[in-house]
Amino acid sequence: MKKILALILIINGLCFSQVEYSGNKNSTGNPPMFYYDVAQVKSSSAGRTRLEVYVQVPYSSLSFIKKDAGFNASYNVTISLMDEKKENILNEKTWKEKLSSADFNQTLSNKNFSLSNKYWDLLPGSYVLKTILEDGDSRRTSSREMPLKIRAITDSIDISDVLLVSETIKDSTGEKIILNVSKTVTNKDHSLSFYYNVYSDKDRDVYIEYYLNDPQLSTSTKQLDPKKLKAGTNAINFTINKANFSIGSYVLKIMLKDMDWKEIKTIEKNFQAKIYGVPNSILDLDKAVEQMVYIASPSEKDFIEDAKSFEEKMNRFLAFWEKKKPNQKVEENPIMYEYYRRVEYANKTFKGFGEGWHSDMGMIYITFGPPSNVERHPLDSDAKPYEIWDYYEINRSFTFVDETGFGNYRLINPDFSRWPGYRQ
Repeated sequence: MKKILALILIINGLCFSQVEYSGNKNSTGNPPMFYYDVAQVKSSSAGRTRLEVYVQVPYSSLSFIKKDAGFNASYNVTISLMDEKKENILNEKTWKEKLSSADFNQTLSNKNFSLSNKYWDLLPGSYVLKTILEDGDSRRTSSREMPLKIRAITDSIDISDVLLVSETIKDSTGEKIILNVSKTVTNKDHSLSFYYNVYSDKDRDVYIEYYLNDPQLSTSTKQLDPKKLKAGTNAINFTINKANFSIGSYVLKIMLKDMDWKEIKTIEKNFQAKIYGVPNSILDLDKAVEQMVYIASPSEKDFIEDAKSFEEKMNRFLAFWEKKKPNQKVEENPIMYEYYRRVEYANKTFKGFGEGWHSDMGMIYITFGPPSNVERHPLDSDAKPYEIWDYYEINRSFTFVDETGFGNYRLINPDFSRWPGYRQ
């Protein structure tokens, strides 16, 4: 089925009802993607720490509407601060952002984004931050939660949290820092820029040591930066050069030491490295190739897997997806992003006795996308639990039965000849 992946996408038009636990007739399309980051800095309020929250929304995540000579979009953000047990909302902020673009191709790019931020002055302690993004036109929503441990920042000498920087722009008004809110770098990057503050109650000399740790290779890049601090807030914008990134999780550690090399404060920043031009969810190239079983033919998949080196395998992988790109004028490939979004969703949702993408439900979801309608029968007295997924666009239905009672739904009478490579 060359692979219908029915990436039935027909990318510029089709909206899907969400199985995501669907039946929600007011929600069409994929949840809007967004990134967020937080930083704890010194507050002007005694005994409190300022929590800065940054929200970044790629244009490609939003619904742009043609209006007059351009295209307009909007989104709403709600950030809620809850207690550690999530029993009470302690504070909440809501705001709306409006965007416009004269070029439709620019609305499809992940490189164009909207960035906004808010802050709270908080007492040290444990909290939970919840962020909800709503697309202004489609009303699609996404949400994220993260636990927070707010620390006290001392008056004598201390250090703020670190924010990654994607670019520093100099103009007539001075320097402008563009934050890397996604906390992601690629294999094409050979440096890491970041920003933070050091607070001191007096002028003093210190050493600042930077460690860039690669847990995959158990290696560390180290740089030393002697500093003369002034009394007050010292803003530091630093770049580690000659860095090499592959795929996976990295840790930046900043250690503040006095002139006797005694450690004063240490702060860490976690971030991800990925392959340039692929979704952030792909952190293992071999696994990503294995997951292509529903869109690549066996020979295409074998060709990629038979590469002699990582670089060759990556180039073959990217070349395969380049052929699927519907719009050569846009750098991002929406077919690839949608495919691996479905893989990621399947892994999170269809948990049986193995990985979700390899389950029967995962196979159908990844191949055809969210069904138009889901009919659930979890408690029928005369039958085992089952679900029926209807796809109106292709006039097909799929029935899944939980034979074991443990949520391992299997497809009834699957036509394996239609799924090349499935469970080989």
